[in-house]
Amino acid sequence: MTRERAEAIAAGFDLRRLPPDFLANPYPVYAALRAREPVRAMPDGSWFLTRHADLVAVYRDAATFSSDKHVEFAPKYGTGSPLYEHHTTSLVFNDPPLHTRVRKLIMGALTRRAIADLEPGLVRLVDGLLDRLQARGGGDLIEDFAAAIPVEIIGNLLGVPHDERGPLRGWSLAILGALEPVLSPAQQEAGERAVREMLDYLRVLVAQRRRHPLDPQRDVLTRLIQGEADGERLSETELLHNCIFLLNAGHETTTNLIGNALVCLHEWPQEKARLLARLHEARDQPEAQEAILGAAVDEFLRFESSNQLGNRRALRDAEVGGVRLPAGALLTLCIGAANRDPAVFADPERLDLARTDNRHLAFGFGVHQCAGLSLARLEGRIAIGRFLARFPRYALSEPPLRGGRARFRGFLRAPFVIEG
Repeated sequence: MTRERAEAIAAGFDLRRLPPDFLANPYPVYAALRAREPVRAMPDGSWFLTRHADLVAVYRDAATFSSDKHVEFAPKYGTGSPLYEHHTTSLVFNDPPLHTRVRKLIMGALTRRAIADLEPGLVRLVDGLLDRLQARGGGDLIEDFAAAIPVEIIGNLLGVPHDERGPLRGWSLAILGALEPVLSPAQQEAGERAVREMLDYLRVLVAQRRRHPLDPQRDVLTRLIQGEADGERLSETELLHNCIFLLNAGHETTTNLIGNALVCLHEWPQEKARLLARLHEARDQPEAQEAILGAAVDEFLRFESSNQLGNRRALRDAEVGGVRLPAGALLTLCIGAANRDPAVFADPERLDLARTDNRHLAFGFGVHQCAGLSLARLEGRIAIGRFLARFPRYALSEPPLRGGRARFRGFLRAPFVIEG
């Protein structure tokens, strides 16, 4: 995208009318918005924020900037719809006290020990996927690798039987697809159907788990059923919809992390060669390899944020970035733009897998920081590290296909072959 084209899109920027070249590469437009109007008034009366400091200020002030989405989602979905019930009940779109209760229960099951216990199974899963890819001489980075990992991990956390996991990815994609700024009738219909079908499935699974509970220190569903926070347990509706949230939160974002990383390495061969060289030098030092891969994962998250957009609503008059915002103002927080803010990141448009002091916002910030960030980092390190160790000379066999969405940035397809 040329600078002139980016400036033109920025001048008339409207989330409801995004051109295809923006969806392919939004970053030049984000840079133009940061420079000319970092707190931009949108045609629909909302505000679009692109500076790192402004996003952090909003994230910090949860008392002023609400995550509750009842106001926004009522006209979007209709108050009687399954999508409305789901998205206004899930952890990410709520304020305390519901947010506090659910987060405490989830964090109690995602302890350091519990995540460490997942690593051997994750390694076996990844190695099995790599074995199949090697036998075929390649495959698709997304469908055959990146997307297969988080579905299995979240399935394990919730105790979903392996032979019942087939629909999980499709349900998740349909429900998250309905969060895009512009919702087509087909997207809404698919999202509503996915919520209904997943609720039907979860009611049976929850009933079984009530009769036969597992270890609440390792099984998130048992912990949500039995757990108590602030003297209260979750209602059945809260329980079911936060199980859906766990699948969605852990699925597409991690798929995008792994897929984006492997495509980035193909597009930045010098960084790929540097990463491989550093890993080779540390081949007999597991802790050093973990640190190298950890820094790389954080840079992939900064450079191509899996989730590009967040939202808040001002509960009172406020000021952000020198701009006065009225009570009720709807804010879109552009994570993808903040993560390339030159005020925070040196040479932000360059992928630097050895970057230090990487204060990216891919996991959010403050009370709503992603509860599963340690698990996501583990999945990224294991998947990317073991893929590179097995296939250091992989190559894309055709141009990868982007998902064409503004909120969630990833690929639908990325066919590759194993060379050498």
